Amino acid sequence: MRTRSGSRALGALALAAALTFGAAGCVPLDEQEAPPSGDGGTATQMLDQLTVAEASSMRGYSRSHFPHWRKTGQNCDVRDTVLERDGKDIRHSGCNVVGGRWESVYDGRSFTDPSSVDIDHMVPLANAWRSGADDWDDTKRGNFANDLDRPQLFAVSASSNRAKGDQDPSQWKPPSQSYWCQYAGDWVAVKHHWRLTVTSAEKAALTDMLEGCTWESKP
Repeated sequence: MRTRSGSRALGALALAAALTFGAAGCVPLDEQEAPPSGDGGTATQMLDQLTVAEASSMRGYSRSHFPHWRKTGQNCDVRDTVLERDGKDIRHSGCNVVGGRWESVYDGRSFTDPSSVDIDHMVPLANAWRSGADDWDDTKRGNFANDLDRPQLFAVSASSNRAKGDQDPSQWKPPSQSYWCQYAGDWVAVKHHWRLTVTSAEKAALTDMLEGCTWESKP
């Protein structure tokens, strides 16, 4: 997928360690960056490896089956971690992010108030439920909902996050078409790692979005 620097790999390890051991205070990372896309080759190769299946029923679904946001330190959680990673000029009150600058990759809108920013799950929780997560236990679903190691969590405009809802790329795409290659690659990377299925319409849309994307490379 995208080429990543060595510092990004170290950053992902540090985030994982903080989640595992509950280190006190904010995650002490400089110039935090979004996590890398998948580890199974190019997006088109990974897409071909995904199982195509009809979407499962929503029976039994509840967001409470995907516990989030997990603590990453005293008075600090995964939401704060993503806000800090994706923003600039971040200001804190304790370990909570209370100010900064964010630009939503979905629509290019800019914000300085963190309450105007949503943390989007690249693959929405309800979509994951219909794609195989209904068979997981809540611990695994919590791991998915708080996944900082894959390109699964992003600070975006609340309006774009809510317009997206639980739709897949055959139903919704980011308004910024220049982001489509990245979006499709990240979507595939998450589904590939978590072994979630895609519908035939979803696969067709992802194939179209990835066509001509020249940035694909093995990390």
